[in-house]
Amino acid sequence: MNGTAQRDAADEPPRPAVAGLLLAAGGGRRLGGRPKALLPLDGRPLVEHAVAAMRAGGCSPVHVVLGAAAQEVRVHAELSGCVVLDNTDWESGMGSSLRLGLSSLAGTGVDAALVVLVDQPGIGAGAVARVRAACGSSASLAAASYGGRRGHPVLFGAEHWPGVDESAEGDRGARTYLRARADEIELVECGDIADPADIDTPADIERMEGLGGGLRPSPRPDAGG
Repeated sequence: MNGTAQRDAADEPPRPAVAGLLLAAGGGRRLGGRPKALLPLDGRPLVEHAVAAMRAGGCSPVHVVLGAAAQEVRVHAELSGCVVLDNTDWESGMGSSLRLGLSSLAGTGVDAALVVLVDQPGIGAGAVARVRAACGSSASLAAASYGGRRGHPVLFGAEHWPGVDESAEGDRGARTYLRARADEIELVECGDIADPADIDTPADIERMEGLGGGLRPSPRPDAGG
C-alpha cells in the first residue's frame, strides 16, 4: 500500500460495531414441546447454525438468549465465545427475550444489535451481512425484506434500544416499535439469498431438512417477514 492509500484508509471512519442477538428461547409447543434451539439440521442443532451465520456475516460479539430447556441446550450445543443468557420468563413471549438481550448489550460499546430468530434456518450469513452493512451509526434502523415484505434479520441502532424495551411485550417482539417507525426503516432485499420461513410444525421440519446443503432457499409463495 502506498502512502496516499495509507492516508486514505486512515481517514475512513471506523466501521460501526454490530453485535449479533440470537433469540432462541422458544419451546416449540406445536412441535410437541421440542425446544427450537435443539432442532437438528445437518447433524447439528439450529442454534449452532444461527450463531455461525451471525459470525460469518460480521457480527461480534454474539449474545444468545435461551429459555425452554436452557440447560439442555447448554449441554448439547457448542456456544463457546457467545454470551449466553437464560430468560426465565420465556413463556411470556419473544418480547421478554428481546428486552433481556438488548439489556445485556448495554455498556458493551456496540453501535447496533442485529436480531436473528433461531427458527429461521434459511436465513444465513449472506442476509446477515447485507443487513449489517446497512448500519451507518447508532441511529440506524434496518431490516431484511423479502419481495418487499419486512422480515428478519432486523438491525436496531443503540439509540432505538430504549424505545424497543418499552414496547416489546408478549409475542409481538419489536413489531409495535417498527410499525410506528415504518418510514425510518431501511429495507434490504434478501429474497434472492435467503428463505425467511419459520419452523413451527412437523411439516416445517421436513421442509427444513430439504434445505440442507448450505441452506439454499426453496420456493415458497407466502414467505414473508
